[in-house]
Formats: sequence, C-alpha cells, structure tokens
Amino acid sequence: MQISGYEFPDDLYYDKLHSWARVDGNIVTQGLTVFGQAIAQEIVFVEVPRAGRTVEQGQTFMSMESGKWVGRIAATVTGTIAEVNEELEWEPTLVNESPYDKGWLVKIEMSNPAELGNLMKADSPEFKAFIEGEVEKYRDILGQ
Repeated sequence: MQISGYEFPDDLYYDKLHSWARVDGNIVTQGLTVFGQAIAQEIVFVEVPRAGRTVEQGQTFMSMESGKWVGRIAATVTGTIAEVNEELEWEPTLVNESPYDKGWLVKIEMSNPAELGNLMKADSPEFKAFIEGEVEKYRDILGQ
C-alpha cells in the first residue's frame, strides 16, 4: 500500500517507531520501513545484537546510525532473538537499499502472539493517519 508516496507492504505489521514485522509462524522478522530509512537517510553503522538475547516489545535492543542520526531500535514483539542479519555489519546500506528484503534486522521467536494486536496494519485508518502526520512532522528532512 502507498501512503504519502511511501510503500508499506500489506502483509506486514508496523509500530510507531517505523519498524515493520513479518510473521511466519512464531518467527517475526523485523526491519526499518522505507519511511523510517528516508528519515534516517543513509545508514552508516548497525549495532547487531547477539542471537539468544531476550527482548521485550517496545524496549530498545539495538541501534543504528546515519551521518546525522543515532536511532534506537525497539523490539516489535517480546521473545528471543533467533537470528541476526550479520550482513548489516559490513553493508549497513542494505537497510536503505532493500528495507523489506535484504535489509532486515533480526528474527525474533515471539513468546506472546497476542502482542501483534499492539501493532498496526498498512490498510488501517490509524496507520494512514500516523504516517501522514509523520510526513508533515519530518517535511524538512524529507525535502518536501
């Protein structure tokens, strides 16, 4: 789905920190949305967390940096980090180049699927209003 010129795949869940979550059974792959990376601009460093670490929904567990920004990334769900995208240590720009594919951040084995209800879907009026507000808020950064 396109919202304000940015792509948000319909099959994903989204949080208000510009992360996306793809659910496959009890594994949630998490990444940064096209809009999130547009605000951050070119990612130059990703602090990859260790696999096996327990994370909580909404709690910071990793960070990434662009030339002018340090972003704290919060978990979209509670669980255990099952896998990390090691490629990002050497190629952090994958977050910009392929945010919904090769630029994924972590895979979390979720412990409470009910938490998905705290996230938004691309076709929800709440998410559309949120993104439109964010576009207005970051108009200068986005060059609009």
